[in-house]
Parts: sequence; C-alpha cells; structure tokens
Amino acid sequence: MKQPSSWRRLAALPLAVLLAASLLALPACGSASGGAGGDASASVATSGKAASGKVEKGKAYTFTDDLGRKVTVKSHKRVVACMGSFADAWLLAGGTLVGASDDAFGHYAVDSSKVSGVGRSTSLNLESIIALKPDFVIMTGIADGKHSTGVSQADMESALKEAGVPVAFFKVTTFDDYKRMMGVFCAITGRGDLYKKNVTKVGEKIKSAVRKYSVASESPSVLVVSAFSKGLVVQDSSGMAGAIVKDLGAVNVADEHPSLLSDFSLEAAVEANPDYVLVLAASDDTATAQKYYDQVVGSNSAWQGMDAVREGRVTMLDAAHFLYKPNANWAESYVLAGKALNK
Repeated sequence: MKQPSSWRRLAALPLAVLLAASLLALPACGSASGGAGGDASASVATSGKAASGKVEKGKAYTFTDDLGRKVTVKSHKRVVACMGSFADAWLLAGGTLVGASDDAFGHYAVDSSKVSGVGRSTSLNLESIIALKPDFVIMTGIADGKHSTGVSQADMESALKEAGVPVAFFKVTTFDDYKRMMGVFCAITGRGDLYKKNVTKVGEKIKSAVRKYSVASESPSVLVVSAFSKGLVVQDSSGMAGAIVKDLGAVNVADEHPSLLSDFSLEAAVEANPDYVLVLAASDDTATAQKYYDQVVGSNSAWQGMDAVREGRVTMLDAAHFLYKPNANWAESYVLAGKALNK
C-alpha cells in the first residue's frame, strides 16, 4: 500500500478514543410494557440531544422521536413498521407486527402469513395502514424525495393523526442511531434483556472489531462508491459504510473532495488515487452490482492504473451488510469492512 501522508496520520489519532466513548454510551432500557407495566424511565438521545421517555403506571410511554415530536404510545399490540429494518428492530425488541412495508418480507424474513404488507417504503398505502387499525406506526424521518407512485412517509403524519394513530419517526444510518431507536423500542416493550442481547453485546463486538481491524495508525485513504444501474455514486462519512470506514481509522476521500458527491468524476477519483476502493452493492445480487461497476470503470485505463485497482485493493461489499441496516448483525459489517481495509 502506498504510504499515507503525515497529516492523515495525525487526523486519525483521536478516532479510537472517540469511538470507544460513543459505543460505551449505550442507553438504559426501561421496564415498560406499553401501558401495562410498572413505573420506569429510559433515556434516549434524539438528534444529538438527550431526551427522556417515561412510563406512567398503567397508562402510556411518552418519548421524543428523531424529528423532535413528542409521541405517546398507550398500546403496542397492533404495530405497523414502514421500513423493513424498523420491522426487524421492533421484533428484536420483543414487539409484534400487524403490518410492514414490502422490504420487511424479502430482506428481513418477516412472516408474510402473519403480517400484512402496506406497500413499498417509498410508496406506502395509507388506506392499508389505517385498515389494520394500528395503535402505533413506526416511520422513517429520513427524506429521500417524492415518488411518482406515492408520497413520502412524513407526508402521512397528519392523516394518521386524524385517524387517532400515534406515529413516531426515526432516522437510522449508523449503529448509534440503531442503538438510540432500540432504547425506545425496548422501553415500550419492557424487554431490557433483548436490549442487552441485540444492542449492548453488538456494541461490544463492534469495539472488538475496531480494535482488531483499526487502520488508524496508517490512516489510508478510501473511496466508497455505490454501484447502480445508472452509474456510481460516491458516499462520504455520513452514510452507513462511510461511518464504519471512519470508525476504523481510514480517511474518506469524499470528505475532502465534496464535489465527488454530486457528480461522480472518474478524473477526480483517479486524481485522489485512494489506497482502497469499497464498492457497495446497491442490489441484492452482487454479480449485478459488479456488472454496473465494470460498465463504468472496467475499461478505463486511468482507473485501472490507480494503486488500489492495480494492487487488488478493491472490494465489493454486499447489500445485506451495507445497503440494508444490519441491526443485530452490525458488528459483522465492521468485520467485513475491516478485512477489506487490511488487504
């Protein structure tokens, strides 16, 4: 691997300390049972700030979601999750579902014989959701634009409120986000044991993976790209894979060359000459993602001449660990990325 510059080494030194602090700050899970449990409280972080949730005996659980809205859940017997990863997380917290978005069935093995589909996460069917008579709806607060076949999830809030259905919005990109959301879910279900199993222990595994695979002493440069049918899209450290790369001590070239984010440029990427290239499969079929990648850069001589390509430091990362949120398997994503950065 080509020797990283000295400033990159200096920039990476605090990472291990920062990561250890963030992973140790796991939220406590209250002993709530969604309106049937005893007095309990759980502290969760929302949008970088501390927010508290509280259970009133025999009544409800009230918390602040990731959009800063106060939400009160009086019952959680009929829950609809409008993202596959949220459906999986709710089940990991000991909850049950009556409805879920379509991706929950294919990507997270939610049982379609017991849970009704409510449409794609990007084009939900409001009538289907309301027809299930939910007592709690879980939605994403991340806006990914409007879709011709439906509306964004945030646009459905007023209709659900008019129907008397409490709805909470979560923004989950990193493990810390998942940890925060699971703190709320486990407080509602009263399953502190499942928080320990599916969050605390996962966090410990992540710390172990970072210790084993950290490249902070060398701080290599990394280009992270998603391979789509329309081309390559560069990711900075705000994305899931980018955040993992940063935690492992590497330098994401997109953080230093923001122009790469808006318009992928072969010339700019070649000029950056990263030590590693990580290709994210934006498809369940990694072979298809590989084809997309090859179509864009496979025959480009300048790209093939980059150190990372020439020396075999290009890795295709699978969709299960880097496109869809891995939830209880988040540590596996760190291991896979860590192995790729230690070639």
